[in-house]
Amino acid sequence: MTTDYKGTINLPQTDFAMKADLAKREPAMLAQWEKSARYAQIQERTAQRPHMFVLHDGPPYANGAIHLGHAVNKILKDVVVKSKLMAGLRSPYVPGWDCHGLPIEVAVEKKVGKVGVKVDAAEFRKLCREYASKQIDLQREDFKRLGVLGEWENPYRTMDFKYEADIIRALAKIVANGHVLRGFKPVHWCFDCGSALAEAEIEYQDKTSPAVDVAYDAIDPVALAVKFGVQAGADDIVAVPIWTTTPWTLPASIAVTLGAELDYVLIEGASRGGKRLLLVVAEALLEKIGKRYNVENAAVLGRAKGAALASLLPSGEGATARRDGADEGATSEHRREKTGPSPQPLSRGERGSSLLRHPFYEREIPIILGEHVSAEEGTGAVHTAPGHGVEDFAVGQKYGLVDKYSPAELNPLGPNGVYLPGTPIVGGQFIWKANEAIIDLLRERGVLLASEKITHSYPHCWRHRTPVVFRATPQWFIGMETAGLRAGALKAIHDDVTWYPGWGEERIAGMIEGRPDWCISRQRTWGVPITLFAHKLTSEPHPRSVELMEQVAQRVEQGGADAWYALDPRDLLGDEAENYTKVTDILDVWFDSGVTHYCVLDQRPNLKRAPGDKVMYLEGSDQHRGWFHSSLLTSVAMHGHAPYDEVLTHGFTVDAQGRKMSKSLGNGIEPQDVMKTYGADILRLWIAAADYRNEMALSDEILKRVSDAYRRIRNTARFLLGNLAGFDPAQHLVPVKDSLLLDQWAVQQAYDTQQVVIGAYARYDFPEIVQRVQNFCTNEMGALYLDITKDRLYTMQENSPARRSAQSAMYRILEALVRWLAPILSFTAEEIWQFMPPTPAGPRGESVLFETWYDGLDALQGSAEQRKFWSDLLAIRGGAAKLLEGLRNAGSIGAALEADVSIYADPGLIARFSSVADELRFFFINSALDLKPAAGRPQLAEPVPRISPDAFGDNAHKPTKAAMPVSMAGHDVWVYAQVSADKKCIRCWHYRPDVGTHADHPEICGRCVENLPGGPGETRKFF
Repeated sequence: MTTDYKGTINLPQTDFAMKADLAKREPAMLAQWEKSARYAQIQERTAQRPHMFVLHDGPPYANGAIHLGHAVNKILKDVVVKSKLMAGLRSPYVPGWDCHGLPIEVAVEKKVGKVGVKVDAAEFRKLCREYASKQIDLQREDFKRLGVLGEWENPYRTMDFKYEADIIRALAKIVANGHVLRGFKPVHWCFDCGSALAEAEIEYQDKTSPAVDVAYDAIDPVALAVKFGVQAGADDIVAVPIWTTTPWTLPASIAVTLGAELDYVLIEGASRGGKRLLLVVAEALLEKIGKRYNVENAAVLGRAKGAALASLLPSGEGATARRDGADEGATSEHRREKTGPSPQPLSRGERGSSLLRHPFYEREIPIILGEHVSAEEGTGAVHTAPGHGVEDFAVGQKYGLVDKYSPAELNPLGPNGVYLPGTPIVGGQFIWKANEAIIDLLRERGVLLASEKITHSYPHCWRHRTPVVFRATPQWFIGMETAGLRAGALKAIHDDVTWYPGWGEERIAGMIEGRPDWCISRQRTWGVPITLFAHKLTSEPHPRSVELMEQVAQRVEQGGADAWYALDPRDLLGDEAENYTKVTDILDVWFDSGVTHYCVLDQRPNLKRAPGDKVMYLEGSDQHRGWFHSSLLTSVAMHGHAPYDEVLTHGFTVDAQGRKMSKSLGNGIEPQDVMKTYGADILRLWIAAADYRNEMALSDEILKRVSDAYRRIRNTARFLLGNLAGFDPAQHLVPVKDSLLLDQWAVQQAYDTQQVVIGAYARYDFPEIVQRVQNFCTNEMGALYLDITKDRLYTMQENSPARRSAQSAMYRILEALVRWLAPILSFTAEEIWQFMPPTPAGPRGESVLFETWYDGLDALQGSAEQRKFWSDLLAIRGGAAKLLEGLRNAGSIGAALEADVSIYADPGLIARFSSVADELRFFFINSALDLKPAAGRPQLAEPVPRISPDAFGDNAHKPTKAAMPVSMAGHDVWVYAQVSADKKCIRCWHYRPDVGTHADHPEICGRCVENLPGGPGETRKFF
């Protein structure tokens, strides 16, 4: 009769579930975190840590449900914050929201209409505030569901009265430092927004436009031809052709710009009205121009440098320099109050007249010189409309032309894209429609040399996806050169900040180097006002602006931005109010979020940095031109340094084919759906495993693979927990130095892994962490240590030293593993934590997030000699496993324990492994294992690494023996295996010759007899 030995086996026991069921388990855990105020607990527990790391939250826009990009961003931030907690730092996290701006205005307009129709501005702002509050509440719940811990009940919101007041104070500091100026210059303008746009609000898309070549006829054709050494006839037409894709800008054309060093030629074109037509074009473009004008192989009549063709000298050359101090960035909109001289025409005696005639207005057009003119496309001549282009404005200002014309002449467009009433020929027309009318007019006047449609990259509004234009309008700017802001920002980029990835440094530096002045004014309703009083004649801010702005800020702090609009200027200015206008423009929303370093970090006591503390900004890679950019400029303008020490950027989400996720393609995956199906930890694991530095692909198939990886990690934790049943570290924890050799190795592997993990967290290499932890769970643990130690854990007496040694190693490994997982798999790590044994000092703390990296991994197997010992032994074990797999595939054995193994090795290896030889069978998981000299190994007729029934076989169908060499540099090693002839022990499943020799226990081996309760117990030293 068979005896039941089940009660003598120490099988794993744990209530930690095999099935994660995260979608159901996580909400309950969230409720517990809420109940216990987990975030506040963490801040209290870590308050005395000497240094702080602040991950400052870039505020998402308070509009609409969160999407996958939001989830990526918030989870990456949470991983960083929790990893810093593990590293022993204080790491508070205050989430925020960007609440002002056009998208909320548009959402509210859909419900109540535009301001001034059904609601006044004050009521409209109140509705915008209410709308944003509701959106924040919706987004907050989803962010919390992701497992992101933070100060959710006290976030920063850019619409809070205190924040709005601090925005004004931040602007006041920038005004005080001399960076703010009033100017009339071209800015990107969206007709749908009805407002100026910042650089960060522009995206480039393809647009089909008309491309036209237009002849600007010389007023004195003979004089212009002479510059080429050509004598023109009295009836000849001499013209300078320009090429443009914006015919609608021609009404604002006031000059033609050439390149000073470019070579120009005079050629003969097709006659006009029976008159000879001579054209001035760049020589480098002659072939292309000839094809467009149907005058291929045109003869060159004469040559001249661009510098010889100019009609004007730059303003100030040969005359009194400008006295108004206006810089290149902005010019007073009060054009008739100018104090500088008029542009200086060249005398006929010096160079002769080269004035041109506007193609359809009675306007003299001078030829001027500009560095922006190239011979890459067009004609080498650029029609210049300072009201509609930054470069045009700069060169027009250089030559004094901007002061010569009224604002309506420089920019005849209204804010809605319609030409102003009274604009000759095109007044009242929308510009895109006017393109064709202007082309028809050019054709009618005989000055249209060529016309075609082209598709090119063109700036669009990122909100409306509609084309934008440059409009010169009176605006407020932060000057890039006025007080050295550009130079200061570039220095901060290179000296103050560590960029992850490193290419971010050059990317943002390139943007700062090339950007124009920052237009900070917007002509909208929902935002923070520019609280300045501008002089009615000069437009200059009041000389006491900084003092006045603080008084306004105090009022706004009590009543919000409405306090400015309700303010009677006389309350602050007294009698001076008659001379000043209260500015009604609002600030660019990028300014709102760009001063969070002042409004949040500098204002909240728990976020104020001290020496040794660090601040990180972490956002998508588009923020080099957005939040990183605006924050840098405002911080340098206010304080002279960058607001951050580290900047990390991540890519965007795509589907498995690399396509951008969109509703139209039907390939979008919403984070809410992932959490309902898989749980937040699966989403978190995917984000950590993906290379966030590039595009991040997601699909259902990818989620399934991530779930499989998660299960391997969870099963490892469950095995460790199960085998720690009954283990009390206060009583049973064995010092590493007294542990079995294999347990020392396992702790060493955990130590090595922890060093990699800590280093990877420090440099934000989350994919390496996931890969290393997965490999540790799968290879070092699952395929080796956990498999090998099952025999010791299950079959030895519960309190035997060797079993406690294994449990001690597992306890230490689990203490480390749960901390590695905590920043990424936050829910799972907390769940594991609840099932772990108490600590040696007593009850376990409530949360793993109260802890730091585990310091109990004594590395005692890390010397070069020891590592060589283990690598050689594992190589031989791998060879044996391959050999036994062959026997298993042949049907000779079912499990490795059914085979006896012999290792034939050279004397050096035998000497190295002889001390552990008696226990090697446990390491190899074989019933018997012998270590023998290589010289005595049997010779095979065909010595190949495969089963060789010809050499050994008694049964050709199921070979009973097999052999193969093990490839090891400098060593001669063979592994032999044969099917065991011994009986199987029903307790430990080993095949041993002493099974049946014990009268009281005829079905088990002698080792198991010793391990029965009351027996002397088995002794192990190594494995």
